[in-house]
Amino acid sequence: METDLSENGHRSRRDRRIDGEWEDRRERRRRTERRESDDAGEGNDRDDKRERRRRGNRDDSDDDDDEREGLRRERRDEDEDGGDRVERRRKDVRKENDDERDNRRDRRRKNETRVDDDDERDDKRKRRRRHEGESDDRKERKRREDDDEKLHKRRNDERKFRDRLDRYNDGKEGNDDNRKDTGQRVGDDKYGKEKNRKDSAQEDGAVKANEDSKVQNQDGDSTTDLAKLGRSGGVYIPPFKLARMMKEVQDKSSVEYQRMTWDALRKSINGLVNKVNAANLKNIIPELFAENLIRGRGLFCRSCMKSQMASPGFTDVFAALVAVVNTKFPEVGDLLLRRIILQLQRAYKRNDKPQLLAAVKFIAHLVNQQIVHELIALELLTVLLEKPTDDSVEVAVGFVTECGSMLQDLCPRGLHGIFERFRGILHEGEIDKRVQFLIESLFALRKAKFQGYQAVRPELDLVEQDDQLTHEVSLSDTIDPEIALDIFKPDPNFLENERKYEELKKAILGEESEGGEDSGAESEDEDEDEDEESEEEDEEQMKIKDETETNLINLRRTIYLTIMSSVDFEEAGHKLLKIKLEPGQEMELCIMLLECCSQERTYLRYYGLLGQRFCMINKIHQENFEKCFVQQYSMIHRLETNKLRNVAKFFAHLLGTDALPWHCLAYIRLTEEDTTSSSRIFIKILFQEMSEHLGIRLLNERLNDPTMQESLESIFPKDNPKNTRFAINFFTSIGLGGITENMREYLKNMPRLIMQQQKPVSESDESGSSSSSESSESESESTSSSSEESDDSRRKQRKRRR
Repeated sequence: METDLSENGHRSRRDRRIDGEWEDRRERRRRTERRESDDAGEGNDRDDKRERRRRGNRDDSDDDDDEREGLRRERRDEDEDGGDRVERRRKDVRKENDDERDNRRDRRRKNETRVDDDDERDDKRKRRRRHEGESDDRKERKRREDDDEKLHKRRNDERKFRDRLDRYNDGKEGNDDNRKDTGQRVGDDKYGKEKNRKDSAQEDGAVKANEDSKVQNQDGDSTTDLAKLGRSGGVYIPPFKLARMMKEVQDKSSVEYQRMTWDALRKSINGLVNKVNAANLKNIIPELFAENLIRGRGLFCRSCMKSQMASPGFTDVFAALVAVVNTKFPEVGDLLLRRIILQLQRAYKRNDKPQLLAAVKFIAHLVNQQIVHELIALELLTVLLEKPTDDSVEVAVGFVTECGSMLQDLCPRGLHGIFERFRGILHEGEIDKRVQFLIESLFALRKAKFQGYQAVRPELDLVEQDDQLTHEVSLSDTIDPEIALDIFKPDPNFLENERKYEELKKAILGEESEGGEDSGAESEDEDEDEDEESEEEDEEQMKIKDETETNLINLRRTIYLTIMSSVDFEEAGHKLLKIKLEPGQEMELCIMLLECCSQERTYLRYYGLLGQRFCMINKIHQENFEKCFVQQYSMIHRLETNKLRNVAKFFAHLLGTDALPWHCLAYIRLTEEDTTSSSRIFIKILFQEMSEHLGIRLLNERLNDPTMQESLESIFPKDNPKNTRFAINFFTSIGLGGITENMREYLKNMPRLIMQQQKPVSESDESGSSSSSESSESESESTSSSSEESDDSRRKQRKRRR
């Protein structure tokens, strides 16, 4: 009975403890719910979180009920089982409770982290919305500032226009109405362009109607006002009025007169360039030369470029006009080329396709007229096709279409390389289908030999090929367009320069005979004498010493392009012989040929055959190649291995074909002290190539020729056994031991020769020893006597001192 009561008391205490634990859990759960409800934010997202949290709490409560039921079941089991079994089960229950508690804690942490992630995501979304709103505000503010700036600029332009118009109408009668009309025309109406045109037409009519009545009042102040005008010359002045003003000016060297002549020159050049076409070109040219093109070369170039841009269909006509002017004034052609290249570079950087097409077309027709060197055309095509796009390939196709016929004649090899690049772009297939069709049509045009796109039309072929001057300007050079030539500047030597141009104009156009029938044979003879004298003076003036070596650079470029663009050595030799070389320039041909050969990756027999041909044609080239051999061997340590191999094979070909005399080998000295690693490689390749070309037997015969022994003593030295062994070992190591047989025999017989040389030396030594003994005895006697005399003299000196 007592045991039952103790067990019941123990069970009641345990039940109370368990119930207290569950009450604490419920209290903690309520606190967490209350805290989460307080921390919950606004919005549907927070409601969803709260709902998820409630579901989790319900799951926890269900788990608590299950646990309570399990504890009650355990209590029953304890009543049924013994104490040990109860303890064991109690430990298991505690472990399960701990595991369950850990799982709930993990779930709660996951829920909390999920809530934190949702909060962080909401914050990021809010910050993004706020940032987008700020960027929109910033864009709107910038747009307003741009609109304000444009409006301010437009108002400033309108104000400047009103000021100019007020200055022009200042002091005239009836200008109040015109001023009101002008202000009304420029002012408030922003989009009334048609109305502005009508008002300007009425105003121009009113101004022209009042011109004649006001000329008298304006003549006094016109010259002073004209000096204050801008670069465009100010307002329009009628031609008759301008001519009368020029006549009334007394001082022809004044700034006012120079400005008036400048305006007249500008208008005249613009008018002549604008009305030129293929039919009247021959008539326009004399009128154009009558104007001062030296002073107005900038105006002429600007007018040509503007007219060509406005009407690209007349590009060949403008190119023909420039070709004629270029024969007399080469500086005009050079200035035009520099400005076109600068315009092309700007259009290429700005992706301005219309301007780029116009500039490229102008350059193509200048190449057809041979004003521009074909190297510039190849350089331009290389730049356009380096990084191909649809627009760049289209521009390149148009350029080749315009000047392909001329490039086919001047440099077919370069044009072939350009077409290979086109083929590569076509195979890559990264460009548009339309551009691919353009490339295919270009190949068809090339197959038809550019039929329908001839280089120069017959009516525009006005310049002989020998008279034309070709200019070269690289696209990578810094270009000075000389814009200052388009602006008026006073000339302190105006009258003298005008007189010089008048003389030059007479020399170009020829003096017109005013006498008619009265002029006799004497006047004709005098004119001829004057023409001859003027030609001689021109020749004397044209003798200019070129210190920049421009001609030499152009000659080297021409030789290089000729060598690289020829199909075989015969064509290259034929073209190179046509080049007019001044005395002393033959060496440049040999140097460029050797330089081209050394630049190749592998040796090409093409260069050896070409050098052989020149050596056979002229002895001067043979001597020059000998000098090149000496220079190259002296600087052989500066060359790379590839260049060294090509140079050695080139000279081996010339020596093997007897194009170069073998006595040039005397410059080579084959010893350990006189050679370097580079020179040994050069000698090795040289003799190996000659053995392959001639054969070892014929090479040995040539080297053993008695007439060649003096030239070959330095290569096969016999002065010292050490040098002889070095030469034998060198040729044996390179596989040419067969040419060292004579040296080996000489080395074997060298002790015998030394003994033979020593015998006469020993005999001469014996005869010399007998004579030397006698002389030694006499010398000993003389020395003894001299020593005794010296002792006596010393004694006497000591006595005197005492």
